[in-house]
Amino acid sequence: MVALAHRIVEIDGAHGEGGGQLVRTAVGLAGITGTPIAIASIRARREKPGLQPQHVAAIKAVAALCDADVAGLSVGSTRMEFTPHALSGGIHRFDVGTAGSVALVAQALLPVMISAGVASQVALVGGTDVPLAPPVDYLCSVLLWLLQRMGARVEVRVRRRGYYPRGGGEIEVEVGPGTLRPLILGTCGTVTAVRGCAHVANLPASVAGRMHRGAVQRLRLGGIRTVEIEARVLGPDDAIGQGGAIVAYAETDATRFGAARVAERGVRAEDLGEAVGAELSADALSDAALDVHAADQILIYLALAGGGGFTVRTVSSHARTAMWLIEQFLPVRFTVEERGRLARVSVVPRHNHE
Repeated sequence: MVALAHRIVEIDGAHGEGGGQLVRTAVGLAGITGTPIAIASIRARREKPGLQPQHVAAIKAVAALCDADVAGLSVGSTRMEFTPHALSGGIHRFDVGTAGSVALVAQALLPVMISAGVASQVALVGGTDVPLAPPVDYLCSVLLWLLQRMGARVEVRVRRRGYYPRGGGEIEVEVGPGTLRPLILGTCGTVTAVRGCAHVANLPASVAGRMHRGAVQRLRLGGIRTVEIEARVLGPDDAIGQGGAIVAYAETDATRFGAARVAERGVRAEDLGEAVGAELSADALSDAALDVHAADQILIYLALAGGGGFTVRTVSSHARTAMWLIEQFLPVRFTVEERGRLARVSVVPRHNHE
């Protein structure tokens, strides 16, 4: 991708959803297009404004892949400048620190790694299944499946699980050279099966079983009969600390969509499973091609591919913020068309005269 301009692009970090996703996406787009940026009012409306440790880790990781100069990169900073140079591949290792989400760092890195056009491998250490972030199994089962449909050569291997507050989990992200193709997903069609895993580490096996049962019962109530969700107890070699999660995804002839919950103290395991089942059932009933979270995450890849579209139950504030941001870097335009119980999101090339 060629940068639209070499001037510094000023980004309002409080725009729209105004969270860490905006910062991670902005630095990724800056690195891909070679555009210097300055982000102000970072997470201004959050309880703890400014960059948090996991954001700093993600920015450092992206900076390493595009040889960027970064100013204002410290915990609590509400303004930073990011000046990228050349994209590169290679082998890297980044420690997010404590239980910062490795999935969120991977989300920031993947578009950059794919755009570099060369082989690269990154090890990420931190939290694999933590609150307020997608569990790594969701990343592997849903987002990677979509990216592979688009022609990306990407794999994620889970070496060890890590939970809040200790972290210590590790994943490897490997990307080979390739070119993204546009992806068009109409509706979901008939769900042929729901698969997934409910896992725990250093917790009673019954917790995984209860998450599993809650999901299965809710899915069958929604008319989905073929449900293959595994209940697993991880040993000391597979996880550090105490925790767990349930991730499930629905398979159809046309697409794949998922749902996830992380085990939390004080929340019944059955309720976590039921929430996953209810979410998947609602998506299937609506005939949406993607779940709300995948819809947020796929936007940058469709833009890099130069086109595509999908249906979703609702367009989140995360997604609308991402659309606004992507349009400032890449020559594309997003449209959202409400169609009854669905929204149709499309991305098309933007012509120079627009």
